[in-house]
Amino acid sequence: QVQLVESGGGLVQAGGSLRLSCAASGRTFSRYTMGWFRQTPGKERQFVAAISWTSGNTAYADSVKGRFTISRDNAKNTVYLQMNSLNPEDTAVYYCAARSGLIIRDAQTAYDYWGQGTKVTVSS
Repeated sequence: QVQLVESGGGLVQAGGSLRLSCAASGRTFSRYTMGWFRQTPGKERQFVAAISWTSGNTAYADSVKGRFTISRDNAKNTVYLQMNSLNPEDTAVYYCAARSGLIIRDAQTAYDYWGQGTKVTVSS
């Protein structure tokens, strides 16, 4: 069982940066592939980024490539999402997710555990 708690959301102006954190419980955090998704009202949850449990592999949605960076610190049981050059289209609730598989997946159905979400609002 893994419990996930996101933090770091807030209001930022376009062009600004935020770093989201996701703290995980459970002694096997290092064995989980971690992902970030986001959701806006009336839309399905969208894949943002994912990282393998060794940090050797990462994947990003095309819309965030070059602006967002996912990383993890297994010693701290924490995964991060550094978001730069934010624009209003990045406004959403961001969710952290974990899956026990080794392969990075971008489908939300592939993830076993979810956090409660943290809201990011980017003003123009």
